Amino acid sequence: MRKYLITLIPVVLLSWQRGPEPQSAVRIDESIALEGGALTEDLKPTEAQFRAEALVTRILTNYHYRKTKLNDSLSSAIFSKYLDDIDHGKLYFLASDVNQFEKYRNSFDDFLKNDELEVPFDIYNVFRKRYQERSAYIQSLLEKPEPFNYMTEESLNTDREKATWAKSTEELNDTWRKYIKSEALDLKLAGKADTAVISTLRDRYKTRDRALARIRTEQVFQMYMNAFAESLDPHTNYLGPVSADRFKQDMSQSLEGIGALLREEDNYIKIVDVIPGGPAFRGKQLKKEDRIMGVAQGDDGNFVDIVGWFVDDAVKLIKGPKGTVVRLQVLAANALPNTPPRELRIVREKIKLEEQRAKSEIVTVDHGGKPMKVGVIDIPLFYRDFEGAQKREKEFSSTTRDVQNLMDQLRKDGVEGIVIDLRNNGGGSLTEAISLTGLFINKGPVVQVKESGDEIEVQSDTDPMIAYDGPLAVMVNRFSASASEIFAAAIQDYKRGIIVGEQSYGKGTVQTLIELNKWMPKESDPLGEVKMTVAKFYRINGSSTQLRGVTPDLELPTPYKADEYGEASQPSALPWDQIPSSRYEVTDNITDKLVAQLRDKHNQRLKSDEELKKLVEDMAAFRKAREDKMVSLQIDKRRKERAEAEKKRAALKDFGDEADDDEESGSDSTAVAKATPVKKKNDVYLTETSRIVADLVTITNEPALAGTKKKR
Repeated sequence: MRKYLITLIPVVLLSWQRGPEPQSAVRIDESIALEGGALTEDLKPTEAQFRAEALVTRILTNYHYRKTKLNDSLSSAIFSKYLDDIDHGKLYFLASDVNQFEKYRNSFDDFLKNDELEVPFDIYNVFRKRYQERSAYIQSLLEKPEPFNYMTEESLNTDREKATWAKSTEELNDTWRKYIKSEALDLKLAGKADTAVISTLRDRYKTRDRALARIRTEQVFQMYMNAFAESLDPHTNYLGPVSADRFKQDMSQSLEGIGALLREEDNYIKIVDVIPGGPAFRGKQLKKEDRIMGVAQGDDGNFVDIVGWFVDDAVKLIKGPKGTVVRLQVLAANALPNTPPRELRIVREKIKLEEQRAKSEIVTVDHGGKPMKVGVIDIPLFYRDFEGAQKREKEFSSTTRDVQNLMDQLRKDGVEGIVIDLRNNGGGSLTEAISLTGLFINKGPVVQVKESGDEIEVQSDTDPMIAYDGPLAVMVNRFSASASEIFAAAIQDYKRGIIVGEQSYGKGTVQTLIELNKWMPKESDPLGEVKMTVAKFYRINGSSTQLRGVTPDLELPTPYKADEYGEASQPSALPWDQIPSSRYEVTDNITDKLVAQLRDKHNQRLKSDEELKKLVEDMAAFRKAREDKMVSLQIDKRRKERAEAEKKRAALKDFGDEADDDEESGSDSTAVAKATPVKKKNDVYLTETSRIVADLVTITNEPALAGTKKKR
C-alpha cells in the first residue's frame, strides 16, 4: 500500500499567506531595515531561482493531478492570485497601478515557459513603494495630538472581498484612517488609556515596517511560485529553501509548548491545528482558525501585542519551559466583527502522546421515561505506530486496536449503542481508517484512489471479523477531514451506521512531497520543495469525497455556511466527480425508512426541546449577524455592538460550539492534565446524537423495519 499525505494539517504550510500586510514564516536578519524612510533597494531574483522556476514549472505541468496546460486562462488565474497574495485587502495598490499591471494578465504562462521573473518582482517592488507611503501616512496620523474623534457618526465595512482599488491617495488615506480608528476603538474599549492606545498602534505599525524590510528575494519568489502552484489546487505549494527547513523544524518541534500549529494570515497569527495531546487540546481552549492577538508570560506579565508579527517571532513568545504559564488574547474563528478577544491561561508542557489516543465515555439519556446508556468513543486523529507495526510489536499504537478494546469495555458496561465522535478529526493514517472500518463490516472495499494517470486502486478490509454489529452513529463536523471522511463515507455507503452532524471538510486529494535538488543532483544551491497533489479519493460508490465531503444523514444546527470553511471555500479546489462503483455488500442496518423515522423524531425535538430550540434560534441569529460586516466608529454605538457580539458568542459557548474560559472546562491546564479529555459542560450536539442512537436502538428492535441485503 502506498504512503500518502492525507491529513488536514498540511493544508496550510508555514509559508507566505494571504493578507493585507506582507507575511512570511522565514526569519531574515533584522539589520536590513528602512533607511531614512525608504527601502534600500529593489528586490531581484537570483540565478538559482531562475533554475528553480524552470524545474517547478516542469514538475507541476507534467505530474500534477490536474494536468493543466500553461495558457492564457491559467495565466489570468496566476495574475489575480499573485495580486491578491500581495495586497489581499486592496489597501496598498492604487487603481492606476493595477491598470498598468493588467497588460501582463495573459503573460504569466509565457514567463513560466521562458524562465522569466522580472515582471513578478517589478510588481512586488511597486507594492513596497506603496507600503512606504501607507507607513508614512499612518505615522503622521498617529503623531497628531488628537487623531480621532470618537463621537463622529461614521462606519467601516470590514469586508474587503468586494472592495475596489482606490482611485487616489486621498481615498486610500481615508480608508486607512477608518481602519486605524477602528483598531484604536478596540484598544480603548478594552480599557487602555488614550496615550497607551496611540503608543500601542505606533509600535504595531513600526513592527510591520520592520517585517517588510526583512522580506527578501526568497519570500517574493516563493509567493510567486505559490500563486502558480495554488492556482492548480489549494494543497499544492512551493517552499523555498529556508521555508522548507523551517517547516521541518516546526513539525519536529511540535511536541512541546501549547500544542498548536500556527501560521500568519491577514496580519494575525492563526491556529492551523490543535495537536491532540497538547495543553490546548486537553483544555478545549483553542480551535482551528482562532487568532492570537497578544501574549503574556506568567500570571502577572503584561501582554505583548503580536498583530502583524512573523509566526516564528510569535512562537518564541508562546513557547517556553515546561510547567510555565503563558496567557493568550484570542479572537475566535467565528467571532463577529465586534467580539472582544478572550484571555486564556495555558500551562506549557510536552504533548502527551497517550492523549492523542481514542477515549470513551458513557452518556445516559432519558428515552421514553427510561434511562438508556450510549457509549461514545472520541477519536482525535487516526494514529498508527508504523515503526512498531513493521517490527511486529504486539502492542504498537493503533487507533483500530484501541477502539476495539474500548468497545469491548463499553459492551461490558451495558451500553445499547455506540457513537464514534470524529468532530475536528483532521485525518491521519489511511491504513487505520481502513482497518477501523473493518471492525464494523464483514470485509470489502473501503476507499478508491485514482492517480493522475487514471489508474484506480481499490483499498479494502480483508478481515471477515466484525468487532461490533450493534446500533452505530458517526459524528462529523466541518473540520472532520481526509481519513475521517473516508471512514464516515464507508460506514454510510455500507449502510452500517447513521452519520450525524455537519457536512465534512471535503478534502479528497492526495499529496506527495518533492525535494527539488534530487531532480537536479548537480545543483549546488538549495532549490526548495514542492508539495503536489497526485491523486484523489473516491468512496466505494464511486463518488469523490473531494469538495463535497460527507453529507450527514441527520444534520445538526450549524453556525457555518457550507462555503465558509472547508474545501468549498477554496477557489482553486479540484472539482467533485465520480468513477465507477466498486462491488460491495450493503448491510441491512440502515434503511431509507429508518432514516426518515429518525429524522422525524429529531425534528420533533428541534421544535419541543428547549435547549435545541434555543440552539436553532441562536445559530440563525449568529449567522445573520456574521453577514453584517459594518462596524460603527462612534464609541457608544461600538460599545453596544461589542456587547451584543459578546452575548451571541456566549450563547454558542453554552452549546459547546465555543471554547469555555472557566476552570471547569480546562483553562487551568494543571487540572486538566490529571483527567481524561472531557466534553463541554453542555455538549448539546453529543446529547442529541445520543438520543438519535437511542431512537435507533428502539426502532431497529421492531421487526417491521428490518431491511434486506443488496449486492452491488
